[in-house]
Amino acid sequence: MSANQSINRRLDTLSLTAMLVSAHYGLGFLLGTGEKTFTLGFAGSLYAFCLGLGTLALLALAKFYWEEVEQIWTLLGARYGNAVKLLIGLMSWASLIGIEAVQIIAGAFILKVLGLPTIPSMVGLTFFLMIISLLPVEKASRIFQVLLLLNIFALIYGLWVLHGIPAYLHSPIDFIPSLQQLNSSEILGISLSTMGLVVIDMKYQQFVVQAKDLPSLYSGCLLAGIILLVLAFLPSAVVIGAQGAGILPPGINGKETIPFIIAWIGGGIHHPVGIMLIMALVVPALGVGSNVLRIQTKTVLDFQFFPASNLNRFLVAFANAVLGLAIALKGGAIVNLIVAFYAAYVAAASIPFMAYLLERTGGYTFSQSSVKLSLAASSISALTILFLTLFLPNAVLFGNGELTIMAIGMGFGILGLLMGEVIEKFVPGLKILGNR
Repeated sequence: MSANQSINRRLDTLSLTAMLVSAHYGLGFLLGTGEKTFTLGFAGSLYAFCLGLGTLALLALAKFYWEEVEQIWTLLGARYGNAVKLLIGLMSWASLIGIEAVQIIAGAFILKVLGLPTIPSMVGLTFFLMIISLLPVEKASRIFQVLLLLNIFALIYGLWVLHGIPAYLHSPIDFIPSLQQLNSSEILGISLSTMGLVVIDMKYQQFVVQAKDLPSLYSGCLLAGIILLVLAFLPSAVVIGAQGAGILPPGINGKETIPFIIAWIGGGIHHPVGIMLIMALVVPALGVGSNVLRIQTKTVLDFQFFPASNLNRFLVAFANAVLGLAIALKGGAIVNLIVAFYAAYVAAASIPFMAYLLERTGGYTFSQSSVKLSLAASSISALTILFLTLFLPNAVLFGNGELTIMAIGMGFGILGLLMGEVIEKFVPGLKILGNR
């Protein structure tokens, strides 16, 4: 229990709830939901709704994470070898590219409401993200959370002004019928990817392990899930209310709907309050994006491929920023973009993690070679399909990019696991992906 001793178990129910909600409630949640709602109505809340369901599903593994403390790649690396730890770390790094790209896109479309051109804004935001990521401003995250909280209150006020409260209260009933606009593969792709990531990504586990006791752990996860489900329909109801009131200008892009409404609530882009509320959206985009870049840079340097000098730190941050910008310039719907990267990580890490849990619960024990082969097969296939579906939409096989990534990635992961067991049994002298 030495690992547990090093963790500061300080979060009570409300503190853990706040941390989990703030980890989910960001610009992808807000602008992504607004963009989808613009054309799909309450079905646009699917991603946000699944974040809430995923937080409730996290209860199933909450005690495991709380007791083990260590990240998934550390646990699996200790059991199956450093190659496994490295591959899962790389997939985690890759998944952050999508989150970074979403912050760039969100920031650019927020600034577009102020009249700034989109592509130059993306380039400029990427530059600022990189610079901020190299500065010691990690503790500023509380400011970003407060600004997003300010926007929650602004949206609630907008809901009242736009006479959208009845629609919001009725939204859980309207949500299920509205999903008929989506095909089943899209519903599955978004749902499985989003809920899967919440359950197995350390971004959320880092708060779970800080719960001061088990009652706080369970009640915090439960309350956070409920709050996220309640918040899921807020952006949708505001957009639907704005459409009903006719305040959205002709030709507006779906990504601009929430920023435009926020500015309208403050009196418009020429009013000081409207500008303040818009900037209260831009600043969190810079904060989240720079923090993602900081984590990516640290992850790459932790691989120790080269010395962690200031020059290398700058070059790695620059390379990560350019990757995020490239994906942002490619464009696409915010929700589908971020969920596609979620799907790649879930597809790669889920089979090895399930093999680990199966052994921990007294079930079948897979060999190190099998898990290594499984992870390698799922990682390579998931990343390949991810970039194919991003840049070649016709490469989608199951009617949805996220579902294609997960089906092929996990399929190859299962195949690699079974092949590894066959090789281990019939060719025991063959080494897969090196030794421990």
